[in-house]
Amino acid sequence: MEMHATRTIAADRMTVWAALNDPEVLRACIPGCEELTGSPEEGFQALVKQKVGPVKATFRGEVVLSDVVPGTSYTISGEGKGGVAGFAKGGAQVRLSDAEGGGTDLHYDVEAKVGGKLAQLGSRLVDSFASKMADQFFERFQAHLEGPASTETAEA
Repeated sequence: MEMHATRTIAADRMTVWAALNDPEVLRACIPGCEELTGSPEEGFQALVKQKVGPVKATFRGEVVLSDVVPGTSYTISGEGKGGVAGFAKGGAQVRLSDAEGGGTDLHYDVEAKVGGKLAQLGSRLVDSFASKMADQFFERFQAHLEGPASTETAEA
């Protein structure tokens, strides 16, 4: 499953960069995230509870940042294990650039894979769920930086 999108955030690039590296901001923005510990330098450990179709799962996983260019880009990769529900793993390339007229364009290219019971649900359901999760994360992230009145949507 792959997703590609850009969001324009009404904040300067260094503010967006700092938020992308702040465990508290990330924990608040990741749907279903109950715990997020660690640091950008050492990686993060997460506990996320989600329901995908009829399958409820608690995922424990690790996330690592690589290819870091401060203020500009990084690659985020991780894997979560959900017991009998299966696993999810993937990564994203995240890039920031100055938006025309001010603000920051946040570009992301995501690739994800699932296995176990999750894979048995069918690719359409899993792809739809993954897309919804990404949208929710970036909506929350944008609202965190701009305030809850933010109404901009992603461009695919």
